[in-house]
Amino acid sequence: MPNSRKYPVLNERARGWLRFLHRKATTPDDWTSAGEPHDWWDGVSHPPVANFHRFDLEMSSFAIPMMADATPAWREVYTEVMDGLLERHTTYRAAIDWITQIGDDPDRGNYPDEWVNVWIPEELWGRYNRPGWTANGLAPWGLQRDPVGAEGNMFFKGWFNLMLGSYAYVSGSDKWHRPFRVTGIGDEQFQWTHSAVNDLLAQQWTEHPEGPHCENTKIWPLCLSGAGLGLKMYDNLYGTNGHWVYDRWLEIAKKKFLSITDGGHVEWVALYYDPIIDCLHKTGPMPWLTLSIYALPQDFQFAEILYRSAVDKMGWSDPKRDIPSLRDPRPLCVGLLLAKEFGDEITFARLSDHAERNFEPSFFGSDLGDFGWHFGFGEPYPRGQLSGLMMMHEVGEPGAWRGVFEAPNLQKFNEPTVNGVDFPHLGLSQAYFDSAEQVLALTTYVGSASHAGRSTSLRVSNLNQPENCRIRCDGQAFDRWGVVSPDSIHLDLDVAEHRIEVFVNDPYGSPANVETQYLDRPAGPSGETGLGGNRGTSGVGTPAVGTPSGDLVSSSSAGGCADACCGAV
Repeated sequence: MPNSRKYPVLNERARGWLRFLHRKATTPDDWTSAGEPHDWWDGVSHPPVANFHRFDLEMSSFAIPMMADATPAWREVYTEVMDGLLERHTTYRAAIDWITQIGDDPDRGNYPDEWVNVWIPEELWGRYNRPGWTANGLAPWGLQRDPVGAEGNMFFKGWFNLMLGSYAYVSGSDKWHRPFRVTGIGDEQFQWTHSAVNDLLAQQWTEHPEGPHCENTKIWPLCLSGAGLGLKMYDNLYGTNGHWVYDRWLEIAKKKFLSITDGGHVEWVALYYDPIIDCLHKTGPMPWLTLSIYALPQDFQFAEILYRSAVDKMGWSDPKRDIPSLRDPRPLCVGLLLAKEFGDEITFARLSDHAERNFEPSFFGSDLGDFGWHFGFGEPYPRGQLSGLMMMHEVGEPGAWRGVFEAPNLQKFNEPTVNGVDFPHLGLSQAYFDSAEQVLALTTYVGSASHAGRSTSLRVSNLNQPENCRIRCDGQAFDRWGVVSPDSIHLDLDVAEHRIEVFVNDPYGSPANVETQYLDRPAGPSGETGLGGNRGTSGVGTPAVGTPSGDLVSSSSAGGCADACCGAV
């Protein structure tokens, strides 16, 4: 009998976070210009750059591909969550800063004194826009009504493209390759597709080797590295070659945007660069961690230098020094994942201990089935930006974040897949197809205590010979199943914890012996495959979509959030 314990599982915290995130993503709320997001969406963390609801959408999405990699045979719940996040990311609230922050900040003469040299160089104090102020309309670009098609607003389209890629990675669906609308100035609607967003990003980066700007006049290494991940994800999915612009940029960045000693230690990194006035604003070690988390799957050695340098400077790996509490715990959240990814067991243990004592990990909700970290804020819901980052270290083995991008699992789309699970009442903590054993290993759990013991069911599809299956449940032969289609079977269960093995007796082949596969890159509305054309192209050209279509209205009342700063994480 196969040993199901050797396969990945979602722990209890991951299951609780998934339930809460699913509730957030599937509960209708109003992100239009006439409405307000639900209170549980985090639009307050990390001012002045990330205190917009959109950053909750983005950071909550980071762990989703990692969770899908832990249960590759069950992905429908992650698809549903990503869909809800993306729908909100297309709305007025998603781009509220780009839509409303027009021209120079009228309040820039009244910024708090503590922002001097932290966010703004002292020599520019009182006459320079703060990070997070988008300044749409400034010369030489003029007013840009479309938040995606804008010359700038890189932090909007960069993370949006990554989220679109994450949706395709967990679902295999082409839904977001079909035209959708993004809200701009005056509630004007602009039509886009995933391919067009990705290709525009690659095109703008090709034309600006130092990198496109986020807020007008500011280029952020942090944002560019996040956007690079979106390009890398797209290449992985569709066999294109758009990520080269990041590789070229990183070589420029290593010479211009940071300083590394001959001994391999970082001295400083640019928080942002303003090419208009040739201002390079340097930053201390905490933001290096954020840059590292995005760079890690793109240049592992570079990311580790950033991480080790930051940890050494802050003393996190020194058992003789205390881990300090921070007003903004974001660097500590990021540090936990990086310590795990880089195998830094001492720092990981110290940060974990600090988090357990200070970050208020807790189960909540009607039956204590939701999970998040409350961080001592005294708020009714855990902040999604911070909890989303914390969840990344809870999921998978060391290397799970890197593996999403460097060893993507696309074979799962050709293997047995579970669907029709009555989530959140029933969940799967394990869903893994072992191609060597030819068995699908499943572990169910009670997602809602109020439904424990009730009758339920699920389906297993993508079977070549479903009539030849054999099934065991909790170590015993199981006969409450039947064939429901040429490639699917149906299992009758109860809402409880069960260990199920579906023996398919049908050769699927080992992923190690399967030739590299890609998803099909869907054609656009006029038959085009996007700016990059067919697989293997650079992904650069002229966008076929992104034109105004003011007669169209958003198909959902849900929405995104405001743009802030690519330093969001």
